[in-house]
Amino acid sequence: MTATDAPSVAKVLTAALPYIQRYQGKVVVIKYGGNAMTEDALKAGFARDIVLMKLVGVRPIVVHGGGPQIGDMLKRLGKESRFIDGMRVTDAETMAVVEMVLGGLVNKEIVNLINQSGGRALGLTGKDGPLVIARPLGSAAGAPRHELGYVGEVSGINRKVLEYLASGDFIPVIAPIGVGEDGAPYNINADLVAGKVATVMLAEKLMLLTNTAGVLGEQGELLARIDAAQVRHLIDNGTIAGGMRPKVMTALDAVDGGVRRAHIVDGRVPHAVLLEMFTDEGVGTLIE
Repeated sequence: MTATDAPSVAKVLTAALPYIQRYQGKVVVIKYGGNAMTEDALKAGFARDIVLMKLVGVRPIVVHGGGPQIGDMLKRLGKESRFIDGMRVTDAETMAVVEMVLGGLVNKEIVNLINQSGGRALGLTGKDGPLVIARPLGSAAGAPRHELGYVGEVSGINRKVLEYLASGDFIPVIAPIGVGEDGAPYNINADLVAGKVATVMLAEKLMLLTNTAGVLGEQGELLARIDAAQVRHLIDNGTIAGGMRPKVMTALDAVDGGVRRAHIVDGRVPHAVLLEMFTDEGVGTLIE
């Protein structure tokens, strides 16, 4: 750092101070996915962001995805991936690969990156604790999707496990694998797990990292801030559709469930998490 750079750095730190004070002791749940978990520079930056959050008193909880990594492993094993309504059909053999990739390879890589950056991350799946209690997808509505196999939805989160970890020195890193009452494993969408964790923990923020700038309006413009009424209008007229719809609905459900703020964050931006936490501008869409 040069003498010329120092005033700019001091200005940034001073601007971040009110946010650091506001979020001290607060739980922030981050769903980690998209480009942020496949590009090396973004992965390293994400790990440092999480460590910095913990060091200034925030209580981060990370929930990660890994769909592309699962697909790659299935391909290497000679097994074809099948999808119904955008969801991976998960038979027993595929579920074993999901557990290996999410609970092993992906989870431990994230844990290692955070630990290498000076944090104390602890990797978990929903089977540990048990943390995430699951049931077949659609069961809550009385129409389980048996054709999807071991694809599940969250029926409960063990808050005690998360409180114990997040209130101490540890940073929980959660793979979205749930366990049924009969002990069967379930593959669950990571956005849904993150939303339920945020709701149960009464998080200050839920961040869903994605590969887009955020929620776009009817003219393709980025919407920096929207509320529930606007969300429902944009869904009804088809503006919010495809893969963005379940993300927005997860964010909306979390806010309805007591989470203070939910964000759809552009994970392609370096240090997107810190920018969303500690600056006025942010890098995505705020849902209140």
